[in-house]
Amino acid sequence: MAAGIRGTRRPRPARPGATATPRPPLLRELLLVTALFLVYKLGRLFANGHETRAFHNADRVWDAERAVHLPGEGAVQQVLLHGETLVRAANTYYAAVHFPATLLFLVWLYWRRPAHYVWSRRVLALVTAAALALHLLMPLAPPRMLAESGLIDTARVYGPSVYGTTPATDSMANQFAAMPSLHFGWALMLAIGLVAAGRSRWRVLWLLHPALTLLVIVGTANHYWFDALAAAVLLALALLLVPSPRRPGSDDAPPLASRTPPTPLTSATPATPATPVTGSATVATAGALR
Repeated sequence: MAAGIRGTRRPRPARPGATATPRPPLLRELLLVTALFLVYKLGRLFANGHETRAFHNADRVWDAERAVHLPGEGAVQQVLLHGETLVRAANTYYAAVHFPATLLFLVWLYWRRPAHYVWSRRVLALVTAAALALHLLMPLAPPRMLAESGLIDTARVYGPSVYGTTPATDSMANQFAAMPSLHFGWALMLAIGLVAAGRSRWRVLWLLHPALTLLVIVGTANHYWFDALAAAVLLALALLLVPSPRRPGSDDAPPLASRTPPTPLTSATPATPATPVTGSATVATAGALR
């Protein structure tokens, strides 16, 4: 009987962090992610220039936003300008969070959620490629350069700034590539990826990152509302094209057909006839039941 009871123990459940999806080769992924960042930077530089078209498109975007009664970007900037510390913090967030946050997001997914890592990397690559194509087709001057917007370049006035003083000859970035905003597109994908891959009940708080990014890119006059909207549309299309992995916990567990059935409560050997209990055995059994 003791052997039969021991046989009922089920296998120990899988470790919560375990995953059935193997990690892609590290060297290959490092090369792919590096290539993604290089294409992003070099592609923007290749699209640099086109100053006349960029300002013409800026006038059209500004008029379109007013036509649909969007709140002016200046309303957000006025909030930031209430204190120099606040506006400096917004400029720092714009300059320093974009790339490191995306890189840490990919590293964590690669280590803890390989399936979600591959999915997120593919989505980010599609969004970035589409954004670069749109930068070529529609150069756009940011609102900080548009005189009729009445906005100031907070990064240049208060610092820190990531752009050169002469936009047309900036060798570090294309300042006429405002639409779409990859700052917002990548931040939104980061939040979506962590919500999809996470298990915590608080994971929805990651959505605060794209919300804060939106306020920062608009308040610092680096982007229009429409720039963020264009990035969200491109991201939605990419998410439709790239199949998403299953929720953690469902894709880690083995299929029902492959699970080992529970061991029956009775022993596999034929039961032997019970021996009649007599004499002192009856007294001992009665004492044990008391």
